[in-house]
Amino acid sequence: MEAVITASAAEFAGAIAGGGKLAGLDVGTKTIGLATCDAGWQFAGPAETIRRTKFTQDLEALEAFVERERVAGLVVGLPLNMDGSDSPRTQSVRAFARNLAPLGLPLLLWDERWSTQAVERAMIAADVSRARRAEKVDALAAAHILQGAIDALANLPHSG
Repeated sequence: MEAVITASAAEFAGAIAGGGKLAGLDVGTKTIGLATCDAGWQFAGPAETIRRTKFTQDLEALEAFVERERVAGLVVGLPLNMDGSDSPRTQSVRAFARNLAPLGLPLLLWDERWSTQAVERAMIAADVSRARRAEKVDALAAAHILQGAIDALANLPHSG
């Protein structure tokens, strides 16, 4: 069966009928921020940041993370323009998401507009140093993206 890639929270939830832990990805040009949430889809938290190299190595690092964390589905931040349209960066992330098919996991493309800025503002407000912010922003942005998605998933009507 081909892995589902969707922007629909309902379709994504249907593809993970059994529930399970989710991972959030903030895909940048130099790094991939990773976050996870509990199997009950309540709380997302930052996990780690992968330095991007060649795609095959990125995929191996993600595969190891998915196995180690027992991830059932992926939420990938989609960097849309402010008006909701695609940009070259959006197209790049969509291609990256399609290339994650070997992981065999359902994948939700989630609007990530403002995620990095929101995380930056929160860290500045908390008086986090610039160096520490640079080190943590990608994983925290991934957690912000994942939290938005699981909040939406929690508000879906339940069938059964």
